[in-house]
Amino acid sequence: MSQGERNLQSKYGTSRRAEAFYNNQMLDYLNTDMAQFISEQEMVFVATSDSNGNCDNTFRAGDAGFVRVLDERTLMYPEYRGNGVMASLGNISENPHIGLMFIDFFDHHIGLHVNGTAEILENDALSTLGIDDTTISKLHQEENGRAERWVIIRVDEAYIHCSKHIPHLVKKSEVIDWGTDDEKKKGGDFFNVRQRK
Repeated sequence: MSQGERNLQSKYGTSRRAEAFYNNQMLDYLNTDMAQFISEQEMVFVATSDSNGNCDNTFRAGDAGFVRVLDERTLMYPEYRGNGVMASLGNISENPHIGLMFIDFFDHHIGLHVNGTAEILENDALSTLGIDDTTISKLHQEENGRAERWVIIRVDEAYIHCSKHIPHLVKKSEVIDWGTDDEKKKGGDFFNVRQRK
């Protein structure tokens, strides 16, 4: 929690409600239920900022459980081949603070915030996390060689995002062409940016 939060809680008279939230809904680690929830998710929204505080928000997706909980204070997710801009990784290289937002639109209609610090780890450095060779081989097998590197997050805060305004969606079954360069499958120039240059 930030001093800004505290100041505005005082200004707007929400300190009592906020304190109840901190005491009853927030942890500085991932409990068993949170870890299970993360293991079921196929997407996460990732917030980072550079050393000047300029923010970026992005979306990551994969097979269920692609974000892996290593222990109650550590999780990791793979970085797949993308457009090469590396905005999130660039930010992490300057400023390790990160916010993850898991939202289950389909089953539980609930969200989980995880805030912490991140570092970038190459595939050949996974053993520095204390992961044994068998587990590393299993990770690579599960990822089908798609993981170019990993983002490791040390958890500072984990808390609920209530279901009140989360839309209930229905999952559509389709094959995902991971890592494609096909413009149509990637969305092409959906927002007509090329026309404006």
